[in-house]
Amino acid sequence: MSTDGLIVVDKPGGMTSHDVVARIRRLARTRRVGHGGTLDPMATGVLVIGVGRATRLLTYVIGAGKSYTATIRLGQATVTDDAEGDVIATTPAGGITDEAVRGALAALTGEIDQVPSAVSAIKINGERAYKRVREGESVELPARRVTVSRLDVLAVRRDTPDVVDVDVDVTCSSGTYIRAIARDAGLALGVGGHLTALRRTAVGGFRLAEAATLDELEQRAPEVVNLPLEAAADRYFPRRDATPEEAKVLSHGGPLAPVGITGPYAVFGPDGGLIAIVSERDGRARAEIVLAPA
Repeated sequence: MSTDGLIVVDKPGGMTSHDVVARIRRLARTRRVGHGGTLDPMATGVLVIGVGRATRLLTYVIGAGKSYTATIRLGQATVTDDAEGDVIATTPAGGITDEAVRGALAALTGEIDQVPSAVSAIKINGERAYKRVREGESVELPARRVTVSRLDVLAVRRDTPDVVDVDVDVTCSSGTYIRAIARDAGLALGVGGHLTALRRTAVGGFRLAEAATLDELEQRAPEVVNLPLEAAADRYFPRRDATPEEAKVLSHGGPLAPVGITGPYAVFGPDGGLIAIVSERDGRARAEIVLAPA
């Protein structure tokens, strides 16, 4: 049995996030495995996996900011807004200037209302949007407020007639669809657009430099966790160290006196073990999740 903790995986293309979870379950020899934020099959890069009790930390990982490198192709629109879908419209884009490209992308930065791709994992009446689209339904999702804090244009390439390929580096809030940025830039320029490559380079503080490939994890199975539970919590949250009495109260779900730490924070016992993730409200420090072993 693998220890409880997180694994930063470099997901290969062609696999779903659930495929990666299934592989880790086999390698770690436990069913208690989950992921912290879906990556499309086409996409590669950082996928944070939780094992054992650390699966309960994933709710915080899912809400973290993300960074990506991507390639947007202008001149073609697809049904999925990425290269996995059929091309549904083609408009020559060769005449679009670099300045126009940069301007269209600049308009998609900051706080924006973004309509997610219809082929997404968002649920409509309990069913994934992508499933409805694949069954032939027309799906319209409401816009949601997202933040694109950085969108750098790395290169504008004209290697193929009538299309323009734009390499970008993006940092954004959770829930932002890079496919939708490609689609919306193409719409603004009147030529259509879709994503041809996507690589997630960071989730919160977890970066590609520390990610392991599935082949590397296979080599060291079942010891696949590279960030044990305590180390993961200490790195991801502010830290509070509890007295023996506080540890006893908190491990049974009781509240502690506040200490003025903003946001959720991790509370550790005198032995260094993680007890709970806590937030302060109404003059008390209360556990959001208790992680001390029963």
